[in-house]
Formats: sequence, C-alpha cells, structure tokens
Amino acid sequence: MEFFKYTRTFNFMGKSKFAMIFSIILVLASYSILATKGLNYGVDFAGGTIVQVKYNTDAPIDSMRDKLKTNDIFSGATITEFGSPDEVVIRMKTTTGNVTVDIGDITREALKDTGDFEIRRVDIVGPTVGAELKEKGIMSLILATIGILIYVAFRFEWRFAVASIIALIHDISLALGAITLVGLDVNLDVLAALLTLLGYSLNDTIIVFDRIREGITNSRNINLTDTINDSITRTLARTTLTSLTTFFVVFTLFMFGGEIIHAFAFTLLIGIIVGTYSSVFIASPILLWFGFDVKNYHAKLAVKTKREAEKQRMRDQYESGVM
Repeated sequence: MEFFKYTRTFNFMGKSKFAMIFSIILVLASYSILATKGLNYGVDFAGGTIVQVKYNTDAPIDSMRDKLKTNDIFSGATITEFGSPDEVVIRMKTTTGNVTVDIGDITREALKDTGDFEIRRVDIVGPTVGAELKEKGIMSLILATIGILIYVAFRFEWRFAVASIIALIHDISLALGAITLVGLDVNLDVLAALLTLLGYSLNDTIIVFDRIREGITNSRNINLTDTINDSITRTLARTTLTSLTTFFVVFTLFMFGGEIIHAFAFTLLIGIIVGTYSSVFIASPILLWFGFDVKNYHAKLAVKTKREAEKQRMRDQYESGVM
C-alpha cells in the first residue's frame, strides 16, 4: 500500500540543522523541568498507600478531607478525582506498618458518614520495596540501552549504533519532560511505556538505517546526503502508516481506557511522535556529522566479498578432492 507516491526525493537533510536546534531546545527544556519540578514518583517507587473509593453520587471531597483529618493514619493524605466525579483516590506517603491493620476497613469507618460508597482498591508498597523497584527500573533502562548499542553496532557499524542511542536518549528525555510537565505519577506502567518506547523508536530507526545501508551498498553515488534523503523518502509511506495506526490505537486507549492506564497511554503518545521524528531528523543526520565515508565502506565490502569468495573457492576444492 503506497500512501506516498515515490516520484521525487525530499530534502530531509536540508532541514536537519533546524530540526537539531529545535530538538536541543526541547531536550534542554525537558532537563530544566526535571531539575526544577523533579519526577513525581508514585506509590510503586516511592512507597505508600493508595485507596480507591467509589460513591453512588459525586464524591464529597471536602467532607472526606474533614473526616480523614481526625485520624493520624491519614496525615498528609491527598484526595483527587479518579476518572469521574464519583470516584476518588486517597494517596498517602506512609504505610500502617502493622499487618493486622486493614487500611480499607479504617477508611470505611472514617468515611461512613459521607455517603454510600465502596472501597474498590487498596495498594500498599513499603519504602524498601519501592526503592528496590525504582533501582531495578533504572537498571532495566540502562541494560536495554546497552543491549541496543551492541545489537546495532554488530548489525550495522559503530556510527549507526551511536546515532541510534543518541536518538533514543532524545526520545526518553522528551517523554520524561512531558510526564513531569503534566505532573503524572511515575509508576511501573510509565516504566513499561518507556521500555516500549525504546523498542518502538529503535524499530523505526532500524528500518531507516537498513534502507540507508542498502542504498549505500547498491548505489554508485558516493554522496551520503543524497543516499540518506532517498532512503528516508522510500520509507516514508511505511513510517507514516505505521506511526498513524499506532497513534490512533494508543490515542483511543488514552481517551477511553480509563484513569488506570492514562499515564501509560500518554507516555506512548509522546513516544510515538518523538520516535518517528527522531528516526528521520536526529538519527540519520548524525551519520553525516560523524563523517561516515561511503568510499571506505565500499572498500570494506569489497574486501569482505573477496574473502567470502576465497573461502567458498577453498571449500569447493576441498569437497571435490582438489587441494
């Protein structure tokens, strides 16, 4: 299916400098937001207690706050709507520390005069477990990045590997900046979205890199800029269709999936946009700036082809009994 007719080559590299300046501004803005506001770690990483309460009518939040103030267990607790006016979440940065105490029963008793409601969910994560989850989450991102670096370097060349890693750092930085800007809680679902973003962005970059390598190998044109422009243009239909279909699915989850996956879907939405953009305007231009030499690459291919031909000749001689 051709979304774009391949009739002319678009000059993507001609806009790469402006795109890079724009990206640097966005990345610096993201780091500024992270430095000033900081990530808002949720219960999964910071530890604490979450109690989800659903009322038959609109939740009386003011009355709930007054009732909870009478119990020291709820000291410093925050109450926010959870997707609809009749459903709220009570967040506490502390846990009871007593396994015999049911925080759900205590909440039910404290709010008994505020109307008809039910306790839908109680999540308790200790500070030690939360710190361990945060440490393992950061480690998983680092290991995934290292694995990607090794894979791309082995499949392509070190310049391709470095370019892909820079693009991934760009994508993760913008995603974290957007998460911090809107004040989303960073929980395991956000971590899952970031890991998904790594794979999605890398896949898009690999498709472009594979076509660039194919163009370098098959074309006699030694101008790398022309080859990159031609390769990106040829993958434009595939990139557009893949990104749009994925975007519409995730946008549907974001709009109608409910509050429980809101952070996950939002992170993926940002990731799809910046991942598609970085594959074209971040990863590909870096090959030019790193001085990728087409002539040298052709020379290496020639040597490799000669060695393989020599090995095949010796293998044929051995199989035919001629040494």
